[in-house]
Amino acid sequence: MTTAEGLLVPPGQGRVVHTPAQRVTFKVTGTHSRMASTFEVDVPPGFDVGAHVHTRSEELFYVLEGELDVLAFEPRIRTPDNWQKWESSSGTRVVRATPGTLIAVPPGCPHAFANPTEAPARMFFQSSPPPDHERYFEELLEILGSGGPPDHEAIEILRKRYDIEQLTPLKHR
Repeated sequence: MTTAEGLLVPPGQGRVVHTPAQRVTFKVTGTHSRMASTFEVDVPPGFDVGAHVHTRSEELFYVLEGELDVLAFEPRIRTPDNWQKWESSSGTRVVRATPGTLIAVPPGCPHAFANPTEAPARMFFQSSPPPDHERYFEELLEILGSGGPPDHEAIEILRKRYDIEQLTPLKHR
């Protein structure tokens, strides 16, 4: 009989994918879990993932360091330019998330995060089901790592392939 073993990923360990726009450390992948892919994400000043929505995926974000503007609601109006001004029909608005803030996003819920500060932020991120977000991150960071402004057409094609409807543009300095 084979004994099952868990996975231990020490601090600072995991496979790192890095570009000038973002650094993602893969902590738990679909190889190790049927439930979720888990990442540690460094969010540099000026990075804005853009508002988007998934039809199948669930996500969880937990701010470890720094501050992020976050959104996790359906706005009254999905304006295509600036999600930071969105408001839900119940009055919910974008929140400045500080360390210890958790954001749970069910399928079908528009969501976004951005680092509007001059200091880097770091968050714990889970996406279910695996391994879609692992592959998405690898391909997205490849596009963003090519230098110059983001190739929005390539990002749009990539996002559609991985169940991501982009509502506002991704931006980075």
